[in-house]
Amino acid sequence: MSDHAVDQSKRTWMIATGCAGAAGGAAVAVPFISTFAPSERAKAAGAPVEVDISSLKPGEKITVEWRGKPVWVVRRTPEQLEALAKTTAQVADPDSKRTAYPTPDYAKNAHRSIKPEFFVAVGICSHLGCSPTDKFQPGAQPSLPDDWAGGFLCPCHGSTFDMAGRVFKNKPAPDNLEVPPHMYLSDSKLLIGEDKKA
Repeated sequence: MSDHAVDQSKRTWMIATGCAGAAGGAAVAVPFISTFAPSERAKAAGAPVEVDISSLKPGEKITVEWRGKPVWVVRRTPEQLEALAKTTAQVADPDSKRTAYPTPDYAKNAHRSIKPEFFVAVGICSHLGCSPTDKFQPGAQPSLPDDWAGGFLCPCHGSTFDMAGRVFKNKPAPDNLEVPPHMYLSDSKLLIGEDKKA
């Protein structure tokens, strides 16, 4: 009879320690698995950011954060793309040859992008680091020329950029808006901060 009591106590002890071990294992596994996702610190340091662009309509812009900077994704309209040909002669660096903000090879074109429809740029003026505002509506407006074709205005010192982020001549900003490394994961997913060369 005493042997049976010892077996019961062993069984109870083994079940209790097994349950405690399983609970402890789960408690350790959850934070361990979560370490595979980039931390906020890693994202701020430059971890790539995935962006869903499926709901972005022509003429709209979304802003995401990458390396602590605002990054714009603009879906340009056919009219906005056509206007780029008109502004080429008016901008300071139409072919993105300046090297202060090196432009990726896939964005060294008139639309400064991989896909003409989508423009990806760091939303910081190359003059003193202000953030330009959207001035997508063409035509005469305060602080803009009468033949304005649409683009961006830095209200701090009056620098203007076309819909490809190219700075107009004789403005305080010395360079075009920066185009960050990026690539398309699919028609609806964009990865900012990494490209096929990285």
